[in-house]
Amino acid sequence: MAYNSIIVRVELNHAEVNFGQVASTIIAAKGDISSIDVIRPGSDRSVRDITIDVSDTAEAKVVESLRALTGVEVINVSDRTFLAHLGGKVSVQPKLPIKNRDDLSRVYTPGVAKVCTSIHENPQKAFSLTIKRNTVAVISDGTAVLGLGDIGPYAAAPVMEGKAMLFKQLADVDAFPLCLDTKDTEEIIRTIKAVSPIFGGINLEDISSPRCFEIETRLADELDIPVFHDDQHGTAVVVTAGLINALKVVGKRMEHIRVVVNGIGAAGVSICKMLLAAGVKRLVPVDRDGAIVRGGTYSNPMWNWLAEQPQVESEPGTLKEMIAGADVFIGVSRGGLLNAEDMQKMAPNNIVFAMANPTPEIDPEEALPHVRVFATGRSDYPNQINNVLVFPGIFRGALDCRATRINEPMKLAAARAIASVISDGERSEQYIIPGIFNEEVVARVRRAVVETAILTGVSRRTPPDFR
Repeated sequence: MAYNSIIVRVELNHAEVNFGQVASTIIAAKGDISSIDVIRPGSDRSVRDITIDVSDTAEAKVVESLRALTGVEVINVSDRTFLAHLGGKVSVQPKLPIKNRDDLSRVYTPGVAKVCTSIHENPQKAFSLTIKRNTVAVISDGTAVLGLGDIGPYAAAPVMEGKAMLFKQLADVDAFPLCLDTKDTEEIIRTIKAVSPIFGGINLEDISSPRCFEIETRLADELDIPVFHDDQHGTAVVVTAGLINALKVVGKRMEHIRVVVNGIGAAGVSICKMLLAAGVKRLVPVDRDGAIVRGGTYSNPMWNWLAEQPQVESEPGTLKEMIAGADVFIGVSRGGLLNAEDMQKMAPNNIVFAMANPTPEIDPEEALPHVRVFATGRSDYPNQINNVLVFPGIFRGALDCRATRINEPMKLAAARAIASVISDGERSEQYIIPGIFNEEVVARVRRAVVETAILTGVSRRTPPDFR
């Protein structure tokens, strides 16, 4: 259940009501008072701001109950989440003050002209003399936002702003949100290429499948800076990291397990690719119409690619049929698809990553008695599989070595780096993936990415700490 914090400003008529009655009304409506601020005191009337923690389902009832209370006037209701978004969540700040003519002449005219000339003579100097060195564009067309779907570029902006905040806080990468008012694949590619000179990397976000595959592939081939679709590859990296540690907990090896992946969209395809790269020999991709089988023919080109892989099983069937005997279930689909009986059909020492949000493919309480290692995409259960563990460190490393692209070996190296944050002594059924604020994560991912970029020949610079 999702919880929120609201601030209710009320005026109390002391002749008709006391604050104890107000508090009792809030508690009876399933609200939890966390703070009270007196805005205007008075003997006859007073105004107070009451901060209330409340579930999404109970929020309306709390407010209605207060409005119905004699002697109480509800002046305003503020959602603290909305307050955090007022005016946007990111801003641009200069790195140097401009206080006099001398400052102005150095950062702007006339001094800037010689810097422009230097970059014109050698465009690679843009990496050292402009914000390109440390700036990533977070780009979306708003067609596949979180669990909300196609909500458009304006409504997608708060998500992209939040992504930019995480880039800065976790990896000191300057990121800027760009929401494009077009769904045309060619126009998206053309627009991103046109704005790319100022950026050191492109993070694609919340673009619907299968268009996202072509957009990313084309941009990666046609630009000389790294392009990373986080919904695909961020999810795949963090899933692989969690699976590496889960297998150590249950004592199984990657090449010996049978894996069912449900939901073969952008994230599902990328997960399948990374699992194959990590050594999985028995893979069962499943979508709404059943298993994607070796040798099959499909309208989706990425499904056809999967059908060509020798590790993909050839037996058709539904999800409930295919999960029998599976060592691992990975869900990136929708909630409520499985039950306890399905978990019992799996192999002993089973691993389940039920990552549909906000409702997992199986209710955690129902699954836990029958699953050895269980993970979700939610923060209210152990083992949260979260992309935030991936993209800050990957781009920190890619920017530091000026990588031309983020290739498959770099992604697999990032997964292994995330897994390595948890030591042998710490690892358990309830702890297979580090928390998103673990300071070791970005540092280890960055080092792994830089090392792999150098080894695979896609770096243009060796950072000082690697020389």
